Amino acid sequence: MGETEQRPTAGSRLGAQENAGISTLEHGQKPPMTTPGKLVSIKIQMLDDTQETFDIPQRAPGKVLHDAVCNHLNLVEGDYFGLEFPDHKKMMVWLDLLKPVMKQIRRPKHVVVKFVVKFFPPDHAQLQEELTRYLFALQVKQDLAQGRLTCNDTSTALLISHIVQSEIGDFDETIDREHLAKNKYIPHQEALEDKIMEFHRNHMGQTPAESDFQLLEIARRLEMYGIRLHPAKDREGTKINLAVANTGILVFQGHTKINAFNWAKVRKLSFKRKRFLIKLRPDVNSSFQDTLEFLMASRDFCKSFWKICVEHHAFFRLFEEPKPKPKPVLFSRGSSFRFSGRTQKQVLDYVKEGGHKKVQFERKHSKIHSIRSLTAQPSEQHTESARAYGDSNDAAAVQSCRQGKELKSSTEDTGQHKSPSLKKSPKEGRKVDGAVVSTMEEEEEPAKDKMQQNRPQSQQPSTGSLTGSPHLSELSINSQGGPPVANMTLSPNLSPDAKQSSPLVSPLLNDPSCIRADDEEEVKRKRFPTEKAYFIAKEVATTERTYLKDLEVITSWFQSAVSKEDCMPETLKNLIFSNFEPLHKFHTGFLKEIEQRLALWEGRSNAHIKGDYQRIGDVLLKNIQSMKQLTIHLRKHNEILIELENGIKSSRKLETFCRDFELQKVCYLPLNTFLLRPLHRLMHYKQIMERLCKHYPPSHTDFRDSRAALAEISEMVAQLHGNMIKMENFQKLHELKKDLIGMDNLVIPGREFIRLGSLSKLSGKGLQQRMFFLFNDILLYTSRGLTASNQFKVHGHLPLYGMTMEESEEEWGVPHCLTLRGQHQSIVIAASTRAEMDKWTEDIQMAIDLAEKSSGPAPELLASSPPDNKSPDETTVDQESEDDLSASRTSLERQSPHRGNTTVHVCWHRNTSVSMIDFSIAVENQLSGNLLRKFKNSNGWQKLWVVFTNFCMFFYKSHQDNHPLASLPLLGYSLTLPTESENIHKDYVFKLHFKSHVYYFRAESEYTFERWMEVIRSATSSASRTRALSHKEPHAY
Repeated sequence: MGETEQRPTAGSRLGAQENAGISTLEHGQKPPMTTPGKLVSIKIQMLDDTQETFDIPQRAPGKVLHDAVCNHLNLVEGDYFGLEFPDHKKMMVWLDLLKPVMKQIRRPKHVVVKFVVKFFPPDHAQLQEELTRYLFALQVKQDLAQGRLTCNDTSTALLISHIVQSEIGDFDETIDREHLAKNKYIPHQEALEDKIMEFHRNHMGQTPAESDFQLLEIARRLEMYGIRLHPAKDREGTKINLAVANTGILVFQGHTKINAFNWAKVRKLSFKRKRFLIKLRPDVNSSFQDTLEFLMASRDFCKSFWKICVEHHAFFRLFEEPKPKPKPVLFSRGSSFRFSGRTQKQVLDYVKEGGHKKVQFERKHSKIHSIRSLTAQPSEQHTESARAYGDSNDAAAVQSCRQGKELKSSTEDTGQHKSPSLKKSPKEGRKVDGAVVSTMEEEEEPAKDKMQQNRPQSQQPSTGSLTGSPHLSELSINSQGGPPVANMTLSPNLSPDAKQSSPLVSPLLNDPSCIRADDEEEVKRKRFPTEKAYFIAKEVATTERTYLKDLEVITSWFQSAVSKEDCMPETLKNLIFSNFEPLHKFHTGFLKEIEQRLALWEGRSNAHIKGDYQRIGDVLLKNIQSMKQLTIHLRKHNEILIELENGIKSSRKLETFCRDFELQKVCYLPLNTFLLRPLHRLMHYKQIMERLCKHYPPSHTDFRDSRAALAEISEMVAQLHGNMIKMENFQKLHELKKDLIGMDNLVIPGREFIRLGSLSKLSGKGLQQRMFFLFNDILLYTSRGLTASNQFKVHGHLPLYGMTMEESEEEWGVPHCLTLRGQHQSIVIAASTRAEMDKWTEDIQMAIDLAEKSSGPAPELLASSPPDNKSPDETTVDQESEDDLSASRTSLERQSPHRGNTTVHVCWHRNTSVSMIDFSIAVENQLSGNLLRKFKNSNGWQKLWVVFTNFCMFFYKSHQDNHPLASLPLLGYSLTLPTESENIHKDYVFKLHFKSHVYYFRAESEYTFERWMEVIRSATSSASRTRALSHKEPHAY
């Protein structure tokens, strides 16, 4: 007899060992009992569009079929997937794992059951297996083709480019065109083919596993990722769509999300015939009713949606599978349906414990094979980087492919797709979750609402109502689908009033779906290199990411806006963009090289390649030498800054355009600050190289390259430093000009800014807060005006030529008091502290000395305010009423976002001052990277991407985000370490506090902890004057 021919199976097609499947049952749990008998064949369509047939007992429950498919694929994390089929009414429903298959699929010969993703986790880093991520990528590919995953052309092209990279490997124009001609990923693909290839060109060297990761990283940010729309109507009869996600129930109009009900807000879900009911927890700040009602097409549609809501809630919110209800003695009221299977937490715990055998698999559509868990995995590299701190090379291709165009996968949508880790440190304790949907009922009489007292709390805290949150920033309006809120500001906590809310308490930063760190991540972090040189190299990468984003503000965002408006002369356009685009191109490649080196250093990529990659000096030396060719562009930056300001001065249209651009979220700093970023970056390189050379002993293999790189960059800095000092002063004068009213010609040749800050001025009405601006020739004092932009109105000025200064505490009975006597007038000022008064005394005396050495008194510069010649005991005519003063001291909620968080306003509210030396130090002390943040009264730590610059911390969900979600100005804050009584039992934690605002931040290593402490201390404690501005080198413009 000949051998019986065996039909290829899904497992053999993927290269799996026979009988190597892993049951999705918990250890010790028995599969459902099935009576042996007649077998039934069920056809299953896999995610790769192949069909497989499974024979199961006729009375087998759905779980047997689901486990058979997962075992066949050797799929460990099968709980994320489900079986979907059309019922007798042609409506797509999910297979109930507890009911017999034959009672659900009446005619199995004529039905094809689809194996698809059922539960989309908030972060694909929670998917531990490469095979799982591959299947998720196939689901994304399928959703694109079917039109379920809608997005703009740029996002679509970027998604397809990663799919192409995983299927055919690196870019080749001929192969790409042939492949795209044969494979249609979306309808009307031809219009996007050039853009797809343009993105694909940037994915060189990316493995299929890395492509899957990048694909999911982009997809999860899209509003329609994992969304299945269910048609319904609201009470007014308006057609809408309902959907369910990991965070709760979503409401769409078309494909636009218009509302969201977080699980924490939902008290109970039920349905009655065709009506789907959501009962909400009472909230005094809520603008909607206690119970919401939606009308669906039929009772079956309604019940089907109710079931999937029950399952999503249980999978993402519960710690373990819910217990079955006891059977009623006489009558059954309501549905007996319940979620069956492991919850997400149980799946994560099972995979982390390693209770499964790992095997290799082959991708159907890819020419490149992937080995699962046999070598250092790219998937593990990304998981660890995304969940802890080592994200030195995740999404490098995405970042380089953006080209300044904001994808719809922006951070505005991320709140819906991220969730905290489901595991906490034992030290953080557990609480009863009173915000869970405890009862899911059907039909005539919903059961009573019960609290699940016996279940530990899920790690998704309630964010409360959007409309009732007093501390919302403009950047986070409607992030959860709530109603728009008017008069919101960027940083409403600038007022020293202790009652003001924190800028970090924002729905997007406080979202229950944000990833939190746990002890498991701490263990993972220890796998990465621990030497100081590695963290220095990592600082190069993290700060380079921010620098590249800053360049894109000019090369992409500003250039795009300019091209749409006819407001800038062609010569000015060419001057700006022809000098910035070469810089952007160079640093894009530089960043990629650094990230590739870090990946090799960490041993996460290409582990089979032998070589000494635990160094960074050679990469820096090579690129710094290449950077010297860009000096011609760097020398043009002073000309760019001057020409732009001249253009603004001569064209009202250009002035309005630039002001409007600065209102955009992406322009988080003054526009002219971005123009100086390339010069600032040179100083950062020099500082990093100095730290690296100081760390290495002369015998180290990397010392020679590092020292050579330091010499090269020091030479560049020396050549450009003089220009940079002049441009910083020029930029600061123009920035201050925007904050002042009543000053015609603040920017004049030879004028140098020295210090600005809040002081009290003595008048007939007592001490009144004033904002003082000290230059090398004049002292201005102002009050905050009541204009729409809250600019500062100039009240008077004192020329420094011939001025004298004396302490007068005893004369006036005011602490920290000085009398300034000019040639025509005198004023009495007082500082809030002795330290502040010492700074002002030192700087004013130095400015008087400089003025004495000059040729003579400064010209009259005020446009409308006459000199204040009154003595200190007289009431000034330009003084506001008490009501006006009170109004001027309210929080920044009444200010426009652009003017609300400038350094001048921060100093006004925090009652402090900064000098030009402080600004220069701030330029040198810029830092970026991941930090874990914790509030005073919260339990969990939240991972954020943090950029520190300009005395301020800017917070992002990810380094890929184009604009910050919130900011925290640090002037006036205190930097300390937590005490024992605060119970912060973690390493590398520092504390920031100002009055009642307290934040804890946690760094990844001793080096990064010391660096954050160093740069933040430079902002929280103003520098004493160690050098005077030289009057020998006046700034000419």
